Amino acid sequence: MPKAAFPALLLLTLTPAASAEVGQWDGAELAQLTIHQRIVIRIPRILGGRPEQRSEPPAIRWSEKKGPRCVPMDALEGAIITGSDSVDLIVADGTRLRAGFDDNCPALDFYSGLYVKGTADGMICADRDSIRSRSGSACRIDGFKRLVAKR
Repeated sequence: MPKAAFPALLLLTLTPAASAEVGQWDGAELAQLTIHQRIVIRIPRILGGRPEQRSEPPAIRWSEKKGPRCVPMDALEGAIITGSDSVDLIVADGTRLRAGFDDNCPALDFYSGLYVKGTADGMICADRDSIRSRSGSACRIDGFKRLVAKR
């Protein structure tokens, strides 16, 4: 972050009409510069599972259980489109979560991956955050369901 701030401070000192607060205090000139930053995390779409699993495993049927309200963003590894109103998220520990959307948000928009806007707490939460597609559409997450393989 200090490396990114140096060019901005240099620019501030070279331009007399910079958009920052400047003042005088006991002969020293003071300036304040605010830098805004936005983080977007891309979650890739998984087509056929992991490479080591591509030997045609038997089809797995999933059962939905109560899921968490929030999930750490850095734990998300991938996404699979499995329904018309939901996207399955693959978590780093191997669990699978289903992010459900409302009725007017088709999951097919996420054919090439999805994006999550970074938050201050580093979590993606139901009833608060949205998942975005490359085309620009956004779907608000209604809830998460934990998926368990049926036996």
